[in-house]
Amino acid sequence: MLNWNEFPYPSRRAPVFAGNVVATSQPLAAAAGIDAMRRGGNAIDAALATAIALTVVEPNMNGLGSDAFAIVWDGASLHGLNASGHAPAAWAPERFAGRDAMPTQGWDAVTVPGAVSAWVALSERFGALPFEALFERAIGYAEDGFQVGHITARHWRMALDVYAGFPNFLKHFAPAGRAPQPGERVRLPATARSLAQIAESRGEAFYRGALAEAIAGDAAAQGGAMTLQDLASHAPEWVTPSAQDYRAVTLHEIPPNGQGLAAQIALALLAHFDLPALAPNGVEAVHLQVEAMKIAIRAAFDHFAEPRAMQRSVAELLDPASVARAAGTIGATAAPTPPVALPVSQDTVYLTAADAAGRMVSFIQSNYMGFGSGIVVADTGIALQNRGRGFTLEPGHPNQVGGGKRPYHTIIPGFVTEAGAPRMSFGVMGGHMQHQGHVQMIHRIFDLGENPQAASDAPRWQVLPDFSLAFETGFPQRVAAALAERGHQVAAPDAAPERFGGAQLIYRMADGYCAASDHRKEGMAAGF
Repeated sequence: MLNWNEFPYPSRRAPVFAGNVVATSQPLAAAAGIDAMRRGGNAIDAALATAIALTVVEPNMNGLGSDAFAIVWDGASLHGLNASGHAPAAWAPERFAGRDAMPTQGWDAVTVPGAVSAWVALSERFGALPFEALFERAIGYAEDGFQVGHITARHWRMALDVYAGFPNFLKHFAPAGRAPQPGERVRLPATARSLAQIAESRGEAFYRGALAEAIAGDAAAQGGAMTLQDLASHAPEWVTPSAQDYRAVTLHEIPPNGQGLAAQIALALLAHFDLPALAPNGVEAVHLQVEAMKIAIRAAFDHFAEPRAMQRSVAELLDPASVARAAGTIGATAAPTPPVALPVSQDTVYLTAADAAGRMVSFIQSNYMGFGSGIVVADTGIALQNRGRGFTLEPGHPNQVGGGKRPYHTIIPGFVTEAGAPRMSFGVMGGHMQHQGHVQMIHRIFDLGENPQAASDAPRWQVLPDFSLAFETGFPQRVAAALAERGHQVAAPDAAPERFGGAQLIYRMADGYCAASDHRKEGMAAGF
């Protein structure tokens, strides 16, 4: 039973209780989702209207050139959608010979964008509103202008130095030679035109029409490998979410190429310990979670890739006997784990929606690093992701770059069921924080009984990519010090809240929902 009366952590937010709800990282996008439901749309329509609006009002995190994943409860069962894109066919490993790592910027960082295909697929299968109706708020924001949020403005300003060498980026996102100030009205007319073409053609313009020709033409002009055939051959994939029991609930994730399996591995390990019996937020509880997460992260870095390239299956990585053996290696002190170097980033948007008929959606889309690759296709406003950076150049690694492959992905939507019924749709945007955020939300809500807003507000820990341990400002220093004494390599407290992710959660109650939105973002939960 959750405690609905206690909010023990500093917060700027209150939970929202309603029969129809949306939670995301930007208020204008949340308003678009609520509007879709008020006009007769369902939770899927609300999620899509929110996602499409986010490409306009939070472009530092996502855009028309993003990838996406989703988990949908349709009222009777779960469905997963992998709308991440594949590498251009010409991306043989030899193309990157002589490099130490995959490029971060430019056309050699761009895989086929999948977000638009996710919008089409979800609308066709589950939507109630006409596809074009989902774009009205987003097109309005882009044409008529929107006032930039304070966190978005800060990231936008920082991006101008990062993308100073990309003239089309500067022309589109800094036409006055600077980033917008908080509250300043911004218009993105090229984005509005592209959104209209996508809406009118049900996505065909993006993959096989005028927008595809513009994307492929830009690639050809700048030495990129992406072709019209690469774009036309893209298709999102319906998948069965993987499931892992943890005490009385089950966590569902999209199988690799995403990293959600790492959260499931960590919970499978933690099920061998009695976390609810330990002092909440105490040294032993955090130590066990960190050690389980280290094992799971190591598995992710070593094994996760697109399924046809993986050398160990999801079932093998969750094998109960193997998990039990690994749990038995967790002792009272920190285990040494060698550092690894797969790239990570915290720049993503996540949203969740639910309706009075019982449908729930967990949806995530992302550029990967900031505005992405720096490539903005001229006169379209299409800023392309840099998901190719997620590949490795290590020969023989399952995630080694290759033509037509999907790279390792950090973005993961989460979903929890209880006794086969939906209980919570949630996510914690933030790159390498995401699988760790899933574990921390599950522990706080289902072990400690914290309500979703309190669980979101609580200060967080993070195992960094080099396996050192970071704590958010506000985390008890006595716990951090005690963990250092156990052998954990503890970094100084980190005051940058975006490094610890941004949670959005919808918890199903007997009479509706509780929606919560992270104070680390500028978003909100809303409902009616």
